[in-house]
This record gives sequence, C-alpha cells and structure tokens, in this order.
Amino acid sequence: MSLRRTLIWGLPTLAYAAFVRWYTDFGGPLDDDEIEVYLARLDTPDHSDEDRERIGRFMKTDTGRQFLMMNAIDYADNPPDVAGAEPGESAAKLMDRYMKHMYAELFKRACHPTLMGNAVGDAIDLVGVDDLETAERWDAGAVFRWRSRRTFCDIVTIPETAGRHEFKVAALDKTISYPIETQLNLGDPRALLGLLLLAAAALSDLLTTPTGRRR
Repeated sequence: MSLRRTLIWGLPTLAYAAFVRWYTDFGGPLDDDEIEVYLARLDTPDHSDEDRERIGRFMKTDTGRQFLMMNAIDYADNPPDVAGAEPGESAAKLMDRYMKHMYAELFKRACHPTLMGNAVGDAIDLVGVDDLETAERWDAGAVFRWRSRRTFCDIVTIPETAGRHEFKVAALDKTISYPIETQLNLGDPRALLGLLLLAAAALSDLLTTPTGRRR
C-alpha cells in the first residue's frame, strides 16, 4: 500500500480507535472492592442512608455498559435562598450553578446530554400515579449519556458535587431521574463517527487516485 493510501486510511482509523478508547469504559462491571471504596466515599453527611442504599444497589447490579439517565424536570416558581447563591436567584440561575460544575465533570469523562427540551403540554398518559395534579405538570426533559456506572460513581462521590447538588434541589419543585440501558440507540456517536470517517476516507482515496488508476 502506498504512503498516500496508508495516511488516508490509517489516520482516520487511529482517530476512531482513540475516540472509542476514550468514549468506552472497558473496565467491566464494578467489583466488590470498587463498590466498597465508593460506598466509603458516600459515607458523609451530604448523603443519606437512602442515597447510599440506592446507589449501592445500582453498583451491585452493574453490567459494565453505558447508560442513559432520563430526567423529568419541574422548576420551582419561588426557589428558596441557598448558601453560596445570591438571595432571590431564579431556578434557572440556581440550575446553572449546579450544571457549571456537572458539565465540566461530565464532558471530560465522555458523558454528555443527548436530548434536551422544554415541555409543550401536560402529561398525555398517566398510569398508577396517585397525585395526578402534580404528576401531569412538567417544565422540561433531558436525557444524559453516562459512560458507565463507574463514571457515575466517580462524579457523584466528588465532594464538590454534593455541595453543588443543593442548588439543583432548590431549583426544582420536583424531578424524576432514572437510568436505562439501551436496547436500541441509533444516535451512538461511535457508530456515527465511524461512518463519517469511513465515508471521508473513501472519498479522499477516490479523489486523490490518478484518473488512469480508477478501475
């Protein structure tokens, strides 16, 4: 293979391999020692026993795969004052304070939002919800991609995360967040990037091949 073709196909391959290595957690499911370390980090006044129990169950059922966190959001009309924020700050400002920290921690660990938007109506379908008046009203929704449960625990056990979480709590009247592991995900960046790099390399190879050799 010529140097030209080696570069055309080799550089995208290396770039894709580097991206997949960064974007994917190859560590497998959390082991018992890791779980104990994370539980010890959660043993602080900032985390309740219920928090530790809930996150503990989440760790012990780890599959090693990425997951998406589904978030239904209802902002507070009159959020309380919070230490570290200016008196009378809006829910949006308080949430910005929380997300400024979270985005930095998420992006450097290959975690990111995949879908965000404002609600354009009340809940269309409600089943098994007792408080109908509360459950039907939401302001926004968001879906975040997490590289793994290991990455999730890395972030939630950072001391600053617990402190910033108070801003999120004050900004919301209610929220529901729960994780899912995808059975179908047509928007996975690994697949999209692979297809784009493959197409770009093939096109570059075609355009730089002398006319007489395109047979």
